[in-house]
Amino acid sequence: MTAFTEAWQALEQHRLDTQHLHLRDRFAAEPDRFGNMHETLDGLLFDYSKNRLGEDTLQLLCRLAEASPLAGQMHAMQNGEKINLSEHRAVLHTALRLPPDAAPVYVDGENILPKIHRELDRALAFAESLNNGSHRGITDKPITDFVHIGIGGSDLGPRMCVEALKAYRQNIRVHFVSNSDDADISRTLAHLKPETTVFSIASKSFRTPETLLNAYAARAWYRDAGLPESGIYRHFCAISSDVAAARNFGIAPDNVFAMFDWVGGRYSVWSTIGLPVMVAVGTDRFRELLAGAHAMDTHFFQTPYRRNIPVLMALISIWYNNFQHADGQTAVPYSHNLRHLPSWLNQLDMESLGKNRTADGRPVPHTTGGIVFGEEGVNCQHAYFQLLHQGTRLIPCDFIVPMTTAYGINRQHRFTVANAFAQAEALMKGKTLEEARAELADLPEAERERLAPQKEFPGNRPSNSLLLSATDPRRLGMLMAAYEHRTFVQGAIWGINPFDQWGVEYGKELAKTIEPELDRGNPQHDSSTNGLIAFYRASQNR
Repeated sequence: MTAFTEAWQALEQHRLDTQHLHLRDRFAAEPDRFGNMHETLDGLLFDYSKNRLGEDTLQLLCRLAEASPLAGQMHAMQNGEKINLSEHRAVLHTALRLPPDAAPVYVDGENILPKIHRELDRALAFAESLNNGSHRGITDKPITDFVHIGIGGSDLGPRMCVEALKAYRQNIRVHFVSNSDDADISRTLAHLKPETTVFSIASKSFRTPETLLNAYAARAWYRDAGLPESGIYRHFCAISSDVAAARNFGIAPDNVFAMFDWVGGRYSVWSTIGLPVMVAVGTDRFRELLAGAHAMDTHFFQTPYRRNIPVLMALISIWYNNFQHADGQTAVPYSHNLRHLPSWLNQLDMESLGKNRTADGRPVPHTTGGIVFGEEGVNCQHAYFQLLHQGTRLIPCDFIVPMTTAYGINRQHRFTVANAFAQAEALMKGKTLEEARAELADLPEAERERLAPQKEFPGNRPSNSLLLSATDPRRLGMLMAAYEHRTFVQGAIWGINPFDQWGVEYGKELAKTIEPELDRGNPQHDSSTNGLIAFYRASQNR
């Protein structure tokens, strides 16, 4: 039996031995439970004391991590080894956050740091030229609006960051278009002016179909305004590895910012894919975002597992996913500006960890990625929190709560923070039947006995709390990097590759066959797909 199997079986037995313990009783028996079960790092506090675990659980989980390939994978990542085995690529989003004077990082014998910072400086300079008005449109008017066209990782990370850092907005309004549905781009462009709008087209290959559909629609919008073809270069830039394809579209080579094949889309906001963030918040703030992520990287690579924030986050997720058989997990930012964080995390986690094969192609012997969802607090308290509190499913929760507000309405901010803390406490301790009866003491006994069980809360519902000193670029970078590393750690322990996404590609391949069949031909699919195509055709002829 391997050390990993022994550690896994020890955790299975430990779950059986401790399943009767209630969090309410754990807190009563451990007065300093919070003191022993939280970590801080430069304005970020991670409280994991409201979880169904003890110090013995943590030691067993760390033993599992030590018996897994995690340490080797961390070392290989830092050294530029090709740990994305299916695509034969290095995984170096962490290198994008390194300062220019950091130790060299080699990929295929080349130190990639000079190239990283050359492209970063070019993109930052372009963003600055938009904000200071030196880059003008073809009619010599200053640019007022920047529309970023991308999808998946080229959209979710930048979109989330721009919204999260709204308080730091510079001079340019930043918009996002991702969906191939024509409503997305039509509604975005409805109130913009072609002569004062710049588009960025984000596609590594410059062949992403959804992105190109929107890019061509944007170019047609520009032309339909009667602006000269020769001026396209003033209104379009690209983030791509294929300079020739971008040039054929009409984009000047100087306005093409390079992407690197050792960065996956969902980890790419730190690269030139972050151009809309640079435009939105400016050079200094974007560098603070990178610095925050780098601070978390340093903590991750240098801190023992038992005190390592991303490792602890991952091990707790594994504890619930594999041993407590949780039905999913939810992330709840108690911040309107952070409301897109759950969508970003949804892709990061589920696209990375939704795998049923190990990195070398064998069936995975245990459950891997879970269902990740979320919504901004306080809103979600009036939606799905009923299920968290009194439902039959186990769904651990991450509460993400900024401690300060940039908007100055402190009464509303305190109300929001109080609700976050209260929900975490309520999930943990619940309400006993006796407490429910006491609350209903004024009712007749029959009515009290009928209502009391419905007002009982089982409690013992786990959560983490991640508190941020502010929703500023540095703390946002730290938070995002922590979740990135959490995802990586889970993948390493499960033996899967969290850096590919073959499941995304298959449906897109089938769509290439189906699209022309919507107009003509004799579809040869299953009866359901054929029926759907037939209904579409009939609807077009009405």
